[in-house]
Amino acid sequence: MAARGGLAWCLRRVGASSDWLLLEAGTQVTIGRGLDLTYQLVSKTCPLMISRKHCVFQQNAEGQWTVKDNKSLNGVWLNKQRLDPSKAYPITEGDRIQLGVPLENKETAEYEYEVIKEEWEKIRPFLAQRNDLGKAKSSRTKRKFSLEESETSGSEGPSNSRSKRDRVSCGNEPLGESCGKVEEAKQLTGKMHVKLPSPGPSEQDSGPVRSSPVRSEKAVSVTHKDQKSSGLAESWTGLEMLRKTLVDIMKLKVKVQEKQTAVLNVKQKRRKCAQKEILAMEQELRELQDQLCLEQEHHQQQVEELERTFSKEQQKLEGVTWQHGEENLKEQLAQVLQEHHALMEELSRSKKDFEEIIRAKNKELEETKEEKEKVRAQKEEVLNQMNDVLENELQCTICSEHFIEAVTLNCAHSFCSYCINEWTKRKVECPICRQEIKSKTRSLVLDNCIDRMVEKLDVAMKEHRLTLIRERKGERETECVGETSHGQ
Repeated sequence: MAARGGLAWCLRRVGASSDWLLLEAGTQVTIGRGLDLTYQLVSKTCPLMISRKHCVFQQNAEGQWTVKDNKSLNGVWLNKQRLDPSKAYPITEGDRIQLGVPLENKETAEYEYEVIKEEWEKIRPFLAQRNDLGKAKSSRTKRKFSLEESETSGSEGPSNSRSKRDRVSCGNEPLGESCGKVEEAKQLTGKMHVKLPSPGPSEQDSGPVRSSPVRSEKAVSVTHKDQKSSGLAESWTGLEMLRKTLVDIMKLKVKVQEKQTAVLNVKQKRRKCAQKEILAMEQELRELQDQLCLEQEHHQQQVEELERTFSKEQQKLEGVTWQHGEENLKEQLAQVLQEHHALMEELSRSKKDFEEIIRAKNKELEETKEEKEKVRAQKEEVLNQMNDVLENELQCTICSEHFIEAVTLNCAHSFCSYCINEWTKRKVECPICRQEIKSKTRSLVLDNCIDRMVEKLDVAMKEHRLTLIRERKGERETECVGETSHGQ
């Protein structure tokens, strides 16, 4: 813990007077929605916003605090700039750190912090409690059964502990709250195993009937016992099928949520991934969701079938008192129905959270697309302006071509060197203002400017200009040869 009365580094939550996160010197501070972390953040509006281990704060060799994005889904933002995953960035006093992205119709993210350095006594009342739940829960799950518990579970029927498959499926849940609810559902299923009566009549079942003082010996017949045994066996089979369907639904739910996370990761890396791959993954996601809906419908049908079976058994046993078995069946049916409703509510919340994240990502993609369109429009505008300048300002009025070896006269008008030489053979005056030509000066600035602008034009324009240059150079050489021969 920070020294009493000394200075301490802290992440002050923006807009809140509590839940500040202390950066304790000499330690590694981990933040996420998982259990075995320094601080656990569970969003009330969108549980998927914060990853299991979202980010890590630690000091470097120089003692400066750094932040690292631990490959989180929605990212870590330092002063409005998203950080590259698995790369540590130094932070200083006054920096703004944002975990996740703002939801739709919200300007700021739920978890936004400011780095401060303040005296310990001033920040102590506002600090969040460190997360010790993960370690306590881990130690509880590793507790071995005592001899008494093992004997009890062995005598009553199937074990009350969760199977390894159930623990693995619960550990893969992407929602922080869903894992606890799945554990509760599995415990209810385990209780169902313990409380279910055996399919056939046993000594324990028949004992109380024979010794009951309420009934006469003639009232309890062999036919009644056979009906009760068959009814319990049918109820047992229905409950077993219902339990298996629940396990299949949980597996499908894990697959759907894993596919949702994969689709989000692919969309986040859209520059490196083809659009066809994204569409294929979205199609797989829709197929998994359809399969999950079919399993839920099948589960609902089994619940209704079980209710009808229970109603028939209740009618058959109106004349016979089987109070103990009847209460057990009612309790088991109520537990199964409650588990089913809880699972449906959880699936509905997960779907809403996923839709909110998809909307936020789509909004981000649209903003990026608009920026690209603006840049492309600006480039086109610059190219159009350049073409206008070439066509209107950098053309020779004699040949209507871009200047080739531009020459500027004493009247400040410019022409091609070849064109003005041919013009002066007939008239010694400017073709535009008709002033007498007294001097001609080469303009290297115009030549360099035109050459660089022509480089960005299409291939046909370049070839046309090179052809003109070669033709004029050939005519000039021919004239020079003719003048030399005439002088001789």
